[in-house]
Amino acid sequence: MANERSLEQRVARLEAKDEIRELCARYNHAVDDRDIDTLGTLFCADGRFRSRDGVMDALGRDSVIEQFHGRFAAIGPSNHIQHDLIITFDEDRDNRGGGDGPSAASGLINSHAEVWRGGSMMIAALRYEDRYRVEDGRWRFEDRLLSFMYYLPVQDYAEAMGGVERMRAYGDRRPADYPEGLASWRKYYGDD
Repeated sequence: MANERSLEQRVARLEAKDEIRELCARYNHAVDDRDIDTLGTLFCADGRFRSRDGVMDALGRDSVIEQFHGRFAAIGPSNHIQHDLIITFDEDRDNRGGGDGPSAASGLINSHAEVWRGGSMMIAALRYEDRYRVEDGRWRFEDRLLSFMYYLPVQDYAEAMGGVERMRAYGDRRPADYPEGLASWRKYYGDD
């Protein structure tokens, strides 16, 4: 309970949230800048980066970096913009490394991206479902799951938003990962 925490514990949680927000911002800049060295520092040694559609799934820092090399070979300049971030501390995993502050958390982030891919300008609305953990005194990504609401050529945007096949990054049309696939969406519309 928040009321039962000491002032030091509450300050430690606020500092942790700020460090996690900065971790996520550094990720966007590192991807757009192709700063592979920084990207390597953002993931835990046993970290994972994957996509809900299964196209990406790398386990371990070296594999994650190798996967980014593949992504960078497929896309040109990009601009990632982070929006809302919800951070929840995982009380069950906290303090594995000792200390007074939190050491494990999860996050949900909405983002947009502008990407040159396959000879055309594309836009994407995406979400990251993250798990963070303190490793070597720093917050890092333990697991990063990428989902898309859409990823399509700019000229397809108006037409595509009226249907579910909004994933067009791979040269074909595929159903989007969300919102139609979310349990809350299906419950609201009676699709359960």
